[in-house]
Amino acid sequence: MAEFSSLPGIDLPSPTLSARLRELADYLAAPAAGRLTEEQRALSLGIAGRLITDVAARLDSAIDTGALWRDWLADGLPGPERFAAACFARAEEHRWREQSAQQNGPPEMLPREPAGASDEELTVREPLSAADQAYLTLQIADRRRFDALGHPALGIADLDPMIFRALLHDIAAWRLGQISQDHRRAAALGEAVRAALDRHADERGIDAAAKAYHDMLAECGALFDTAATAIARHDWPVLIALAAAALHRSYGDMTLALLTADTAALPSLFAPLRLDRIALAPLEASLAMLSARAVAGQGDGK
Repeated sequence: MAEFSSLPGIDLPSPTLSARLRELADYLAAPAAGRLTEEQRALSLGIAGRLITDVAARLDSAIDTGALWRDWLADGLPGPERFAAACFARAEEHRWREQSAQQNGPPEMLPREPAGASDEELTVREPLSAADQAYLTLQIADRRRFDALGHPALGIADLDPMIFRALLHDIAAWRLGQISQDHRRAAALGEAVRAALDRHADERGIDAAAKAYHDMLAECGALFDTAATAIARHDWPVLIALAAAALHRSYGDMTLALLTADTAALPSLFAPLRLDRIALAPLEASLAMLSARAVAGQGDGK
């Protein structure tokens, strides 16, 4: 099995996290086994399944994704180590956000309408500022990381190109086994792979939205205040997005780093945003309440 440290954009901070990701890859290769919690397994497997379904739909709408998923569940998903980290990060983020929403309620959508504003006042309201528009774009990019029923998913636009290409080829190989006798459809499959790769190269997901929002806030000197407000409001997607852009990391990579960080590492992790201990306190408290985290420096997690 390939070492996780070789995955693009992943810098593993601890043996504990490495073990968790290896366990997840082993589980995806043979779903009957695993040592993750039941919740982590269910979330990660569901995210992997939705990703495979979405990528297959890009390739050929006629693909029986149910049959594809059943075959791969029975035989093991191909190359699970490639996307185990992405599935794990998305699952852990979802657990954290769900816990936070249950305890504090979901963060309000911004920008908010003025209290007591009439319909006429809203009709003539000035258009969104550039910063508010960038924030709205970030919210839309985040919403695309859920399916129609609100289940957590990986947005295809957010996938590393190498992961997308490999998964696309694996699905195409499975599909080719079904239609190999039909030379016309087999040839069309190759064209579909190329078209899907070209489309993916032009897509912009949450990483692009995060960078645009970060750069807009930095330009107007509102980066620290916005990050501190995001923590106070438990608006974790905004916090992750701003930190990821500040550190030139992907959103998924930043999520993994944050959710596996020891409390003592948080100030350095958010140093580019200049967040002090007081501003970080609600974040520390929220992370401390999330069970079964693969925390750096702890041999058995929490």
